[in-house]
Amino acid sequence: MESQDPAVVEAVKASGESTLEKAIAKAKETFDQLMNVSLNIAVTGKTGSGKSSFINALRGLNDEDDGAAPTGVTETTMEPTMYEHPAVPNVKIWDLPGIGSPNFKANKYLKDVKFHTYDFFIILNSERFMENDVMLAKEIKKQNKNFYFVRSKIENDILAEQRKKGFDEQNILCKIRKDCQKNLKELGDPKVFLISSFELEKYDFKIFQNTLEEEVPDHKRSALQQAWPVCSSHIIMYLL
Repeated sequence: MESQDPAVVEAVKASGESTLEKAIAKAKETFDQLMNVSLNIAVTGKTGSGKSSFINALRGLNDEDDGAAPTGVTETTMEPTMYEHPAVPNVKIWDLPGIGSPNFKANKYLKDVKFHTYDFFIILNSERFMENDVMLAKEIKKQNKNFYFVRSKIENDILAEQRKKGFDEQNILCKIRKDCQKNLKELGDPKVFLISSFELEKYDFKIFQNTLEEEVPDHKRSALQQAWPVCSSHIIMYLL
């Protein structure tokens, strides 16, 4: 391999194989296995919480891109809608109907949206988490599946606070986090991830990413890792 690109030599070495041909064959086998493992992610929350923009961000799309989940100021999701990841089609992100109706029943909701379809749930809110969010989380917990609270539209809160005297971004983020956690205390102080769908590089997205990778079943971890919007195709090829 003396005449080969040093990066290729390093990639072959990292694969544990002795030749480029064997490394490619191993990568293809890994890729085929990856494509056969399905991962279903459910995203729910009340109307206006930014579910569709969040789903688009996870898929590496802008709201205006072809195939993006439709966004709007009114409820656009009336039944579970599945969106395949553009680069990893076995990763499916589901946009579930909002949970903000006055007669919301968590157990009925989970039955209606076919609870067992999903590997884990992301409960989204652009304000503080309320009783319906807690009820849903409790019901998910009963079924032994994971749920994650995401406080969305953080960029709007920061923009509003920047106009005030004595602005301190970290203090504002801490205040928002504590306010969210206060309403969730009966669940045992669960983590709340502060995220902007339009600036994933900021706030808690990296922590959120790491948490999911740690908690997803081993055989589905690779599918999740390949689907993250921060992964480039160049990096993926070397990971394989």
